[in-house]
Amino acid sequence: MKTFSVHSCGPIRAEILIPGDKSMSHRSAMFASLAQGCSTITGFLEAEDCLSTISAMRSLGARIERTGTGAFVVEGTSGQLSQPVGDVDCGNSGTTMRLLSGILASQPIRARMIGDASLSKRPMGRVIKPLTEMGACFTSEGGDGKPPLVVEGGKLSPLCYEMPVASAQVKSAILLAGLYAEGETSVIEPAVCRDHTERMLQEFGVQLELGEGDSQGRRRIALKGPQKLKARDFAVPGDISSAAFWLVAASAKQGSDVTMPGVGLNPTRTGIISVLQRMGANITAHPADPKAAEPLGTIRVVGSQLHGTVIEGAEIPNVIDELPILAVAGALAHGTTIIRDAKELRVKETDRIAAVAGNLRAMGANVTETEDGMVIEGGHPLHGAHLECFHDHRIAMAFAIAGLFAEGKTVIEGVECVATSYPTFGATLDSVISH
Repeated sequence: MKTFSVHSCGPIRAEILIPGDKSMSHRSAMFASLAQGCSTITGFLEAEDCLSTISAMRSLGARIERTGTGAFVVEGTSGQLSQPVGDVDCGNSGTTMRLLSGILASQPIRARMIGDASLSKRPMGRVIKPLTEMGACFTSEGGDGKPPLVVEGGKLSPLCYEMPVASAQVKSAILLAGLYAEGETSVIEPAVCRDHTERMLQEFGVQLELGEGDSQGRRRIALKGPQKLKARDFAVPGDISSAAFWLVAASAKQGSDVTMPGVGLNPTRTGIISVLQRMGANITAHPADPKAAEPLGTIRVVGSQLHGTVIEGAEIPNVIDELPILAVAGALAHGTTIIRDAKELRVKETDRIAAVAGNLRAMGANVTETEDGMVIEGGHPLHGAHLECFHDHRIAMAFAIAGLFAEGKTVIEGVECVATSYPTFGATLDSVISH
């Protein structure tokens, strides 16, 4: 079993190259596979989750050739996928399974989607419900909406769906199904969440209607089907969710000075920067290429003293993946940090609320777990500990960063899972510790 062995280090002074954005890598492979013509993708994140999407699209008839590191040429299917010979394996990737559910709902084929042991425990009901209303047929072999999922697609009816919970994956699945339904399909999100799907669909030639947020923060997104995607070249920027670990490490360690070039600065993803700045972090972002479909630029972080904050409400969808490392930031800050309205964390790769609270307590932090978050009394010295990551990549990386601030050695077991999103994290961690 692979481990991270971490000890405290001095100020971090480095330029850190961040791997390609995970969300955009998934979508670029899927959308290019659906498009008419040949697309080139660069900066693709060659991590296990995204490679599961490549494999899945190949099994459904797309011709995808790797031409270099993070570079792929995709010959699209013009929206007509092939009957897979065997199961469509989504590995550990919930994004792959949920977005593919939307794509397969419209295809006149039968496909069985499977995943690893972790994915097989994760609920897919939020996607199954609206897609079933559109006319697709799903069978949950795992029961209660859990994988394996059998999808029997076909002719769909358009849908107006008001999401009970803000979810970029649910929104994306409905819009992807709506591409092939006759008439207008719309989604109303209760709070603005990641908009990579909307931006990328437009880049691939799809006409969308994007509403403004109302006084309650709700937003409507609509498209009229059927529509076809047109091939294009797409450069994937660095993933701010991966940069988040170094944002916290450099922010909380005085004397640090870290730059990260080419990182995605999509405003639906930069909540991590806003929260850390509110906590007193010295972070500046310098945008580049204002004409790019996805904003990106260079982030600089200078170490400072953090203080506690409250993370809640409409802010949560914007930072949902970063909450484990923000909880670590709370433990390193002076004062109290409260995370609430984040019940979704309980159905991620693991129960992230329980995992984060338990590991922080094992390192000496004062943490109270709540139903939908936690309360962290910051400022208590951390000590090294032997920790589990529960096969969850974000837990593994968050506590590797915590170990940089702890007295003694911190060992995190089972960190193979980090390969699902950030294969080079361990090498960057070693570089930080050794300098």
